[in-house]
Amino acid sequence: MAVIEVQNLQKRYGDTVAVRDVSFTVDRGEIFGILGPNGAGKTTTVECIAGLRIPESGTITVLDRPPRDPELRKLVGVQLQESQLQEKLTVREALELYSSFYPEPADWQALARELGLIEKLGTRYAKLSGGQKQRLSIALALIGNPRIAILDELTTGLDPQARRDTWDLIESIRDRGVTILLVTHFMEEAESLCDRVAVIDHGEVVALDTPAGLVARIAVEQRIRFRPSRPIDDEQFLALPQVTQVRHHGGQLEIAGTGELLSAVTSLLAAQQITAADLRIEQANLDDAFVQLTSRTGKE
Repeated sequence: MAVIEVQNLQKRYGDTVAVRDVSFTVDRGEIFGILGPNGAGKTTTVECIAGLRIPESGTITVLDRPPRDPELRKLVGVQLQESQLQEKLTVREALELYSSFYPEPADWQALARELGLIEKLGTRYAKLSGGQKQRLSIALALIGNPRIAILDELTTGLDPQARRDTWDLIESIRDRGVTILLVTHFMEEAESLCDRVAVIDHGEVVALDTPAGLVARIAVEQRIRFRPSRPIDDEQFLALPQVTQVRHHGGQLEIAGTGELLSAVTSLLAAQQITAADLRIEQANLDDAFVQLTSRTGKE
């Protein structure tokens, strides 16, 4: 059952078209990701959904209501890409203040603990690091026990451990029945969290599928990296029908191709009596799908 429906959304700023034609639905209980290059229209799209901007045309419904319906303020939590609080406000004061806005708020102390803010409760907003401000923004988006959480660049500024801790928190929020609309530029984040992903480029949805489905759309290519025990001419690899590309990374070789690539490359190396040290095999991932999908629309 769809809780967010976007149909033919268009938004411009003067002569600049930020969103040209965006349509998608978000189902109840899923984590729906929005990916796209910088300036693709991701943030404008979610700001229209959150009721912060008014589109030129198209329709949006959130829980069967228009985005600017005052009732949605109790039902939708929003963490924006950029947000500010009063500089002298402490973390404790911000959490207590926002908690007072809702009839059935979450336990703000538990949120602070889960997001690593418990030791910063007495710290003023101006003294927080960029990552700590981001965590506080996430906590404020979740403090009202929303039915939908809109999270724009959720983990920007967080260190790898804090990022993964935040992923665990988001999955636990989803497990409680909250639908999450997530804008991210971290492909690993989208692969780990999202049930479905919309790729937006030049203000349009160029692909919509599961992360695995997006990867399956691109040409299936493998990459083999290794350090040869002695130099070998690139042309010998390129003569193999399975090989499409040879790249050099310092002393390492990267061989890209399809089919029985590993067997063909190792057979060639054995015939040349060359040892492959630090050998690693890489399969196509969401990074590859994203680059191929967005570069394709750029060429068009």
